[in-house]
Amino acid sequence: MSKKVLAIDFGASSGRGVVAELDEGKMKLTEITRFDNTPVKLNGTLYWDVLRLFHNIKNSLVTAKAYDVESVAIDTWGVDFAIIDPNGLLMSNPVHYRDERTAGMVSYVTNTELSRDRLYEITGIEIMEINTIFQLEAVMLTHGSHIANTGEILFMPDYFNFLLCGEDRTEPCIASTSQILDARTKQWSREIIDAMELDKPNLPGIAPSGTVLGQLLPELCDELDMKPIDVILGCGHDTQCAIAAVPAKEKDFLFLCTGTWCLLGTELDEPIINWQTKAYNLSNETGFGGKTTMLKNIVGLWLVQECRRQWENEGRAYTYAELEKLAGSAPAFGCLLDPASPEFIGSGNMPSRMRDYFEFTGQDIPEGAGGYIRSIYESLALKFRSVKEEIEQVTGRKYDKLYLVGGGCKDDTLSQFTANACGCSVYCGPIEATSYGNAAVQFIAKGDIKDIAEARAIIRDSIEQKVFEPQDTEVWNAAYERFKELCNVED
Repeated sequence: MSKKVLAIDFGASSGRGVVAELDEGKMKLTEITRFDNTPVKLNGTLYWDVLRLFHNIKNSLVTAKAYDVESVAIDTWGVDFAIIDPNGLLMSNPVHYRDERTAGMVSYVTNTELSRDRLYEITGIEIMEINTIFQLEAVMLTHGSHIANTGEILFMPDYFNFLLCGEDRTEPCIASTSQILDARTKQWSREIIDAMELDKPNLPGIAPSGTVLGQLLPELCDELDMKPIDVILGCGHDTQCAIAAVPAKEKDFLFLCTGTWCLLGTELDEPIINWQTKAYNLSNETGFGGKTTMLKNIVGLWLVQECRRQWENEGRAYTYAELEKLAGSAPAFGCLLDPASPEFIGSGNMPSRMRDYFEFTGQDIPEGAGGYIRSIYESLALKFRSVKEEIEQVTGRKYDKLYLVGGGCKDDTLSQFTANACGCSVYCGPIEATSYGNAAVQFIAKGDIKDIAEARAIIRDSIEQKVFEPQDTEVWNAAYERFKELCNVED
């Protein structure tokens, strides 16, 4: 007998509702809704349109009635949060992590409250201004009296769960993106809370990933004319859902989750936190089942998305497939960039910022859209190699295979470039890794799948993978030496 669940996945630019059916050892996905996740700028602040997003959740639930789903789980991007008052009411619209309010917050916190070294030693998380801890500091500095009267902060998936079933808990995957969670105990760090005076607003209680939180509220069932279904506290962070769906057979594997951000890393039993991981800015995020996913956040297809948006504003509309084709015919290694450079983080005219970067670094300016996109592809692939080598040094392991999942699987050029740069086989798929992982955790929570190993085997048997082998190794090795010099990477 088949079982069905509803996975609702919010990325940084879009969202979707997906029905997952488990039947005879295979999982089938059916996308039933898709919607934009466009932030709104108001009076100089960039907000998430959270009420519209919840409206889309309700539409997904209504559409899913025809499939007789048994449960629902929500995953979103990391770090951002909603602030609710003691009565559970939203106090203000959640702010986007790309908002400028966190500018200077890393320096302020690490110079006045907790040292950079100590903050990393406790959390094992790469120190980035977008992290929850620095967002909260910005809120406390500008709205201190407002914060004193709040009830609780809820990370984005937890807030949506709260609206669905009235329960206000979080789980370690999304909590670890905050830089307030202790990487070893998987609980809130009392030392960080005390140093930053974070007792207000309260942090939510932590339950294991895969907990059945409750059922849809009666008033919501009445409004949507549907029966109660379980609300699962899954892996709230979309990255960890995608990692749960990596179709690896081996215990030690290397993954690359591709999307607006690219996350390259490996799965460990315990965090590795030392001077070397700190120097490399590697994060020890918490994964499903208490695992640690050692990874690096890399500015990813955001670069392509922002270029495409700018060209569209200028009257030149390209599909992603057209951009990939143009990149394929552009000259190889005309110019390279460091995706980690701060000028590429924010929104705005990306081609102009790239042009300024190339001029500053003494490189030629690309000709046409294809030259810009090829530069992004090649630079990302070389960045992946750099991070792969860092992880190999830290773990003492060598990886001859890389599992690439997410939206980047659609792009054969990027996949081939990644194999060329990294000098290893690249196994691509599934594209909808986040939805597969979201659903897998629900099936585990309900006892339909034994554990994550069985889930990965089921996903592996349910998809077709493309495999890319390294090509032009000597040419890419030479380009890597140039890339390291540009990015000041030491051997």
